[in-house]
Amino acid sequence: MLSAFPHAMPLEGLIGGLVIGFAAALMLLGLGRIAGVSGLAARATGIADSGTPRSIAIAFVIGLPLGASIVSFIAGGVETHFPSSVMPLVIGGLLVGYGTRLGSGCTSGHGVCGMSRLSPRSLLATAIFMGIGFATVALMRAGGFL
Repeated sequence: MLSAFPHAMPLEGLIGGLVIGFAAALMLLGLGRIAGVSGLAARATGIADSGTPRSIAIAFVIGLPLGASIVSFIAGGVETHFPSSVMPLVIGGLLVGYGTRLGSGCTSGHGVCGMSRLSPRSLLATAIFMGIGFATVALMRAGGFL
């Protein structure tokens, strides 16, 4: 199965998933708050007026790239690839941000934090975006794009 994904890193993915789950559980059990990154980012930037205290939201948002930088330093660097033009990133970011506000959370927030709490809204949202993802891959394969 992994031969189709020669650059897959399943052990690292498992460790990353465990760390994300631990962080979400720690925030929920320790602070009584959901570790939804889009909500924390909205609170940190002042887009949202309520929710997690702003200082905690800012610390969380700063901790994301800081943690990634520490792991990159320890691991000896992380290979990244970006498009030659910045416009796809900007357009994609704006669309994701709009969808996140429209859907009351991002895909990872619904998938990790919402589903673990058996939130009906998150269960439905996750089922929809997973179904759309499966359909997109099927269409891309049928069209010869994958």
